[in-house]
Amino acid sequence: MMEGRNTSPTLSTAENSLLTPEQVKRIELNRLKAKARQRQREQEAGPSSTPNPNQKRPLEVIPAVSTSPTAPKPLKRDSRLGKYFDYDLSKMVNSKGGFLVEDGKEVDEDLRAKERERERQRAKQNLEPPMYLDPSLNPKCRECQSIDIDYTYKKIFGCLVCNKCKDEYPEKYSLLTKTECKQDYLLTDPELRDRELLPHLLKANPHKSTFANMMLFLRHQVEDFAWKKWGSPEALDVEWERRTEEKKNKKNKKFEEGLRDLRRRTREGVWQRRKDQEHKHVFGVTEDLGDGMAQAFTMDDPNQAESSKISTSLELEQIEVNLFRSKTLFKPTKARGVFGGQVISQAIVAATNCVDPVFGLHSLHCYFLLSASPAIPIIYFVERLREGRSYTTRSVKAVQNGKVIFQLMCSYHKPEPWQPTYQWPMPEVPPLEECELEEVLFRRWATREDLPAKVRDLFLSYALEKENGPISVRRAGLTTENGTQTSMHWMQARTGQASHYGAPYQKCILAYLSDLNFISAASDVLKLKRNSDGPDALTMSSTLDHSIWYYDDNFCCEDGLLYVVVCPRATSGRAVVHGRVTCQEGVVRANVRGPTENKAKL
Repeated sequence: MMEGRNTSPTLSTAENSLLTPEQVKRIELNRLKAKARQRQREQEAGPSSTPNPNQKRPLEVIPAVSTSPTAPKPLKRDSRLGKYFDYDLSKMVNSKGGFLVEDGKEVDEDLRAKERERERQRAKQNLEPPMYLDPSLNPKCRECQSIDIDYTYKKIFGCLVCNKCKDEYPEKYSLLTKTECKQDYLLTDPELRDRELLPHLLKANPHKSTFANMMLFLRHQVEDFAWKKWGSPEALDVEWERRTEEKKNKKNKKFEEGLRDLRRRTREGVWQRRKDQEHKHVFGVTEDLGDGMAQAFTMDDPNQAESSKISTSLELEQIEVNLFRSKTLFKPTKARGVFGGQVISQAIVAATNCVDPVFGLHSLHCYFLLSASPAIPIIYFVERLREGRSYTTRSVKAVQNGKVIFQLMCSYHKPEPWQPTYQWPMPEVPPLEECELEEVLFRRWATREDLPAKVRDLFLSYALEKENGPISVRRAGLTTENGTQTSMHWMQARTGQASHYGAPYQKCILAYLSDLNFISAASDVLKLKRNSDGPDALTMSSTLDHSIWYYDDNFCCEDGLLYVVVCPRATSGRAVVHGRVTCQEGVVRANVRGPTENKAKL
């Protein structure tokens, strides 16, 4: 705050001498009152906005009690400093003993005396002992009789030796670490820590200051104690060799135990792998054979059994953009490898995932190169061969154990609903509900009296497999016309939610059941040729190559599809089977144009 100016002029010494004391007193009072009134007016007016001669606003001290945001705030003490005590240093006095005490308090003289005594003792211990004028009173080196002895050796080890002799006789006066005493002289830790037995010198650890102090021992004292403990240096050498040999034997024994454990675990691993590769039987439904007898028939490994849902059989795991892996694989009873229809349908699923949904699958052709094991996942690699405006082509390779076991070529077409539509008429066959299921047929065959036990078990296994599979097959008829065999089957997918699957997935299901029907159709053909009905005509069939053309997107495999199969020729262990979904196809378009697209052609 700037002080106000005096309202009365300052009187000189000469003028002051002419005034009476009463007048001088009155003038001084008036001056102080004027200053007080000036100060009050400035506080009531608030901070002045009138600039000073330097064109700056005058500074003003804001009181601490002000509510202004710029008002000074009291400093808070940092809580991390812990507890503290307030002292008034103006009231402290020096006690002359290294302490500051409050004035008026008594100084503990006994405490000060004890502290002074401890200081004298420490100083006395750090000082070397005085030298006497009489040579006979001074300690002498035990080697050279010199009075220039090392007082550290004398104080710690009680050994009188000079610095020169320490260097000349290291075999006596060198210092040993605790580790050297343990390894070379076979001394124990309790013996080395006992100062009465073996005095030692403590020094800071040279490796790290936070480690424990280093313990140093005088060599000749350690040797004397070791000879006394073991009897002689030769006895110590014998004990050292014995312990070294024992340590070596323990190390070799530990190595042999580790080697035996490794061999045992290796044998167990090989045995476990062989055990896992063994065929495992899973018993199915128990069959009543009459007369109180029952028999349970086996299925394949649960990991190799056919799933009851078609969605599980076609499920794939996407590893990369064009790379997929199977999750479940099914091997039919007495088959060499994985069911071919599952491989076809999984390959189509992989290819469909790499195509624009606008395109729909219309044809495929595939080759089976090697049989696949159900115990190892199949890897499907999709190759994008062609990207067209109307047609898109994909190639799929199925790989297992580093070998290509299956190859598929498939084509996708953008639908053209404005083109003409035509298809074969529906043949006359019994309704789906009136046809016999294949599992019922196999069970009926198994009841024949002249049937061998192995064949009966085989038919019951087939029946159980068909009953638990994702596709139900009903035989609708078998005819011969002009030497050509025709087999008809009703086929249904057991999905449980057919309405949820779109046309692309329905086509994958159709590929699955088409290969399943090939086995039944080929068996029926052989049966008809041999004029037999029963198990003697049943044979195992496998697919070499397979082609499918799709002409319609509006079908549902759960509603039931009639599969008409024609076998024009069978010879040399091979049969050619044509289904009504397979034939040769060409591009045939009517002169009808679809909606035009406003796109520039390159």
